[in-house]
Order: sequence, then C-alpha cells, then structure tokens
Amino acid sequence: MSVKDDPGQALFEKRTVRKITMRIIPFMFLLYIVNYIDRANIGYASLQMNAELGLTSQAFGLAAGLFFIGYFLFEVPSNIALAKFGARRWIARILVTWGILAVAMGFVQNDIQLYIIRFLLGVAEAGFFPGIIIYLSVWFRGKELATTIALFVASIPVSYIIASPLSTWIMHTIGWADMSGWRWMFILEGLPAVILGVVCYFVLTERPKDAKWLTAKERDWISAELESEQAAKKGTTIHPGIWKTLANPKVLYLGAIYFVYQVGSLGVGYWLPQIIKGLSKTLDTTQIGLIGMIPYIVATVAMIWWPRRSDRKNERKMHSYIPMGVAAVAMFLAANLESPFLVIASISIALAGLYAFKSPFWAVPSQFLSVATAGTAIAAINSIGNLGGFVGPFAQGMIVDATGSQTAGLYFFAGLLVVSTAMMVAVRLRKSESPTETPVENAAVEGVR
Repeated sequence: MSVKDDPGQALFEKRTVRKITMRIIPFMFLLYIVNYIDRANIGYASLQMNAELGLTSQAFGLAAGLFFIGYFLFEVPSNIALAKFGARRWIARILVTWGILAVAMGFVQNDIQLYIIRFLLGVAEAGFFPGIIIYLSVWFRGKELATTIALFVASIPVSYIIASPLSTWIMHTIGWADMSGWRWMFILEGLPAVILGVVCYFVLTERPKDAKWLTAKERDWISAELESEQAAKKGTTIHPGIWKTLANPKVLYLGAIYFVYQVGSLGVGYWLPQIIKGLSKTLDTTQIGLIGMIPYIVATVAMIWWPRRSDRKNERKMHSYIPMGVAAVAMFLAANLESPFLVIASISIALAGLYAFKSPFWAVPSQFLSVATAGTAIAAINSIGNLGGFVGPFAQGMIVDATGSQTAGLYFFAGLLVVSTAMMVAVRLRKSESPTETPVENAAVEGVR
C-alpha cells in the first residue's frame, strides 16, 4: 500500500519531518544569525570606526573583504575536518573561535590590526555554511531540501534585520570605560557565539539513528528513507576523490556563478549603511539602522516564498536565474534614482532577488552528487564564490574613493548580476554523445540540468 493510500502513514511521515524540522532548524537558524551578525557588523561599525581609525573607503573595503580570503583558503580543509571529527564537535569549535575573534575586533587600534583580525575571522568561520548544508542533507530528504535550506538561510536577512537596529543602537548609546560605541558593538555581539559554541556541543545530534528525541519508529523510518535515497543515487552520481571533485567542470562552473553573484550581493550588503547615510545628511546612526532593516524584511519574505515555489514545481534552474535578473534591474534603477524612498525600494527589490536565489541554487549540487561528495563540492563552490566577498566590498571602496558617490558602485554590481544571470541561463548540460564519457558522468550532467 502506498503512502497516498494510507492516510495514517502519510500523517506519520509528515509529523516526523515536522518534528525533525522543529528540533534542528530553529537552533541552526539562531547559529547563523549570530554568525552573520559577527561577519557583517563591520558595515555598521564603519559609521564610527572609519573616522576613528583613519580608514579611507578603499581601506574599509579591504578590511571587509579580507574576511573572505581567509574563508576561501580554509573552507575545504575545514569541511574535511568536519567529516573527520563530526558536525557536533567541529561546528562547536567554529563557533567558539569565531566568537573570540569577533570580540577581539573591539580592541583593534589601527588598520593593520583590523586587517589581521578580519582575515583570521574568515579562517575561523570557514566551513560553517557548507558544514550546515551537508548536515541538513543527513537529516532531510531531497524533496524537502530546498525548503529546509530556505528556512535556514532565511536567517541571513533576519540577521540584518536584527543587527541593523541593534548594532547602531549599541554604537549610539553605549560608551562604557571611555570606549567607543563601535568597539562595544563588536564585543557584545561576539560573546553569544562563544556561549552557543558550548551549547552546540551538547545539543547537536550527528545523525538520525543517534536521535534519542525521536521514537524508535521515527528513527527507523527516516533512516530508511535517507538510505533509500542514497542507494538510488548509486551508479547515477559522482563519487570522485576530493581533488577530482574540486576539478569537476560542473563544480567550477557553479562556483563561478556564485562568485559573480557574491560580488554584487556582499558589495551591497557591507556598504548599505554608508549608502543610506549618503541619502540624507540629517540621519543619525540609529535612524540609519532602522532604515537598513527595510530591504532585509522584504528579502526575508522573498527568501521563504520563492524556494517553496521551487520545491512545489520541482525546478531549480529557472528559480535561480529569474531572481538574479530581477536583482540586476533593481540595482540599476537604484543607481539612477534620486528619491531616497525610491532608492531604498529598489535596493529592497534587489536584495529580495539576491536572497531568493540562494536556496534553489544550493539545491543543485545534491541533485547529482552523493552526500559525502556534495559536502566537498558545496565547500568548493562556497569557497570560490566567497572570493566575491573580497572583490565586492573592495571594488565598492575603490569606486567610492574615485567618484565620491556611494551609489556609483551599483552600476558595477548590476552589470555583474547580468553576467551571473546569463551564466545560470546558459546551464545547458545535456547528456553527451561522446563515447569517452562514462554513464556516471552523463547522469551527473543530467542532474545539474
């Protein structure tokens, strides 16, 4: 009897998936909020820090972007270590070390110290995102993965919604021990990561069969479902070694798309407080923070709704390139408009498109790679892509110094998003007629399509 013919079984399965979701996703959501606040709050700090440390726009862009150099260099090694030591231990380690370094940001005295700490923060955080993605794939079936990832990565815009008023409020109101507000912002926002790292060690469960919070029936069912999915992939998925995975053209191509995307996304994200500040000379720090919430509220709604549509349609490619195309148009409009209201509205639409792109895109690798291989591939794609996190803020800083305009860089970002949209549209990986390709390779190509 199929699940459709057995309402009781269907209800059991739905209830089990919901139970797993409610146990895992809220905690992961919280972890990523803290993660993103600690990596992105330098954008708010710039409202005070740049003047105090004597940073030019280019120097600030370099400091913001150096995080991603460390992230790039250690992303794949960190994910390999996660596979060796287990998610519980390694993710806890990541949290504690990045928390300590995030607090250290509050004590830098010059640009060189800032550069070093930002680089080390990237090293500490490397492996967190792909580690979480692969951890989710151990718990959720393929048909639920895009929605599950969406619920998790929705924490990114939510982190900005929280960080925007919180960071600027701390900076505006707290100056204990004659230390500037931006220093206290780094210290107070870095401490939760250390605490959560300890909690993580005791809360995370490695795999379904270890979950004492599931009943025996629930454990057996979800384990069988996941094992069945993996068995079905045998002979139709890529199982190469680490270096072959990194050299796989499909992985490199997806990495290139994500790189171009990240240049635009993170370039805007880190500079948004400065862009808002440039719209009016009368805004104080707290008001800039409140206005900065608006684009991310819109982005959060889009980020949850669009991947659900992707899951419902069981389609990934179109659901990846359409939001990027919308973001490119909105970014171009934001660069041309003069009304502060219309600029914020355009940036809100742009960020909605950028964040809606993420979940359908990250569901692509798991369609043609095994769980073990997907972890390395996702880490590689994320590493390549996150180099865009260096290029975006640094390029914006150069453009601001050269033009004196906070919005001129939006033309550059809009153009890059057109490129990444075209690259995603051009994903036409069909089954090869070449006799030199193996059936495994052909099936993998079909999976990316």
